[in-house]
Amino acid sequence: MASQKYNILYGRLSQEDERQRDDRQKESNSIHNQKLFLEQYAADHGFENTLFLADDGYSGTNFVEVR
Repeated sequence: MASQKYNILYGRLSQEDERQRDDRQKESNSIHNQKLFLEQYAADHGFENTLFLADDGYSGTNFVEVR
């Protein structure tokens, strides 16, 4: 069986957005905006079979390992 290959689009929570997040939101504004930007970029540049992954809730200033 052939393995499936993906172009990964990755978003990570910004420190500012972490402070402003509304618990009722499914995803933060930062993640939502990154997803829109990355999906548009991928479409404009011919990237196929994309998969968006995000660490929503973990900013780049959080040094705790995420698994």
